[in-house]
Amino acid sequence: MPSTSIIAQGTVVRGNIRGSGSIEIRGRVHGDVEVDGDVALGEQGGVEGNIRGAQLVIAGQVAGDLQGAEAVLLERGARVVGDLTAPRIGVAEGALVRGRVRTEGEPAAPRRAAVAAVRRVPEPVRLERPAPPPVAPAPVPAKAAAAPAPVAAAPAPASPERKKAPDTRSADRPPAPVVPALGKSVRGKKKKVSRA
Repeated sequence: MPSTSIIAQGTVVRGNIRGSGSIEIRGRVHGDVEVDGDVALGEQGGVEGNIRGAQLVIAGQVAGDLQGAEAVLLERGARVVGDLTAPRIGVAEGALVRGRVRTEGEPAAPRRAAVAAVRRVPEPVRLERPAPPPVAPAPVPAKAAAAPAPVAAAPAPASPERKKAPDTRSADRPPAPVVPALGKSVRGKKKKVSRA
């Protein structure tokens, strides 16, 4: 099992770091970090440079690009100014990324979890409301159940006739008589009105 190197809080490293195991950074590094194993950056840790490793778990601040052979995971409170590249990328709520996020490559076979020294933020507890009790249907009287339901009549199809003008007659006035229209060449017959 490869060993894990730890850069303690309050330690400042100036220069590049290369190695074959995993590394946990709780202090500050001014330079690139490149290891074969996992890289865990604690909440108080910071790196000014690029980070390369198998699985990167970032909870602190990085000013540089992150490249993971397996995954890059940003925890809540992580601050990254740079590009992220990995087959799997996870960004927790509350993490900040200023750069491009690109998934590429095939993820390696699942391995053990990343270095466990990075403090994990517990998931928020979600309270669920109890479901309301089922409502029983109201009892139906026996006579009402036996009677057939009324069938609504289908509306009559609209006739293709012209629309009639609205009736503007008042209720106290009698309707006007209907007089047939005659053409100009037709002469009407006069009716003699007998007076009694």
